[in-house]
Amino acid sequence: MPGLRAASGGKVCAIMGSFVRISRKLLGGRTCFIVAGRPLEGRSSAVYWLLVSPTSFEWSTHMTIAKADYIEGLAKGLAVLEAFDTERQRLNATLAAQRTGITRAAARRHLLTLAELGYLESDGSHFWLSARVLRFAGSYMATSRLPRTLQPTLNRLAQQTQAAFSAVVLDGGEGVIVARSAGVAEPVRHLAYGLHLGARLPAHATSTGRVLLANLPKADFNAWLKGRELARITPQTEVGLAKFKGLIEAVRQGDHCLARGAHELGIHALAVPLRNMQGQTLAALNVVGTADQLSDAAVQHKWLPLLLEAAQELRPLL
Repeated sequence: MPGLRAASGGKVCAIMGSFVRISRKLLGGRTCFIVAGRPLEGRSSAVYWLLVSPTSFEWSTHMTIAKADYIEGLAKGLAVLEAFDTERQRLNATLAAQRTGITRAAARRHLLTLAELGYLESDGSHFWLSARVLRFAGSYMATSRLPRTLQPTLNRLAQQTQAAFSAVVLDGGEGVIVARSAGVAEPVRHLAYGLHLGARLPAHATSTGRVLLANLPKADFNAWLKGRELARITPQTEVGLAKFKGLIEAVRQGDHCLARGAHELGIHALAVPLRNMQGQTLAALNVVGTADQLSDAAVQHKWLPLLLEAAQELRPLL
């Protein structure tokens, strides 16, 4: 892009001739730079992401509204909330500033405000999420049509087979479980760790994530993959970009994905896409089990036909 370059060391960049300070952050496996500077072509200057590829910067603002309509403080506050994760369950102002790219003073004000509103708890120096943030997830589950449509089918499948089923949507580099049901006879030790409503799982290492990636337009998938570092979660996780592209192409051709131990050792999962009548892929449906439960023969003769039949039944409802 004309006018966009990175100075040595990646500390300062030039945007349309205007120098601004940027900070480094990892986002979805990519090294990103958060830019704080003056407005560019009438757009908000709140946060611009420069996604760094091995050879160049990519410009990505995702801004589609007028500057006057963009509430910068709200965006920063939500960024602070999203800074909490399994790696950093407790943050102080310094850590929050590092993770969001805003100043320490701004991070402190946002943390204090969120605590005052009840979304965070604090011991005076560090902050952590409170149960109130579940209001957002609860409202989504209660009002979104997709989970409410899928849940009865998942309940029926779980009761019929005594296995565990999940429906997942893609959010950036992660899959998010929006519906889930497990048979009462399913041994707890056979359940994959962390599979619950709202759980966020790495898309590249899960059956549902790979199905959703395979159903992106090829140009969108290539943009998703460009410059991305695929984390090795288990020895079976594919992290080579060329091999991963081949894996996704195979999923695209077969219209299903069988992942064996790529996200958690000993856990196997089979997934198929869930499409509406217009052919749009809205989610992915999977079943999770052990190697014995999801043997090659069982996949072909039992589980894949079962999932495909469920997807066909759901299609007119989505």
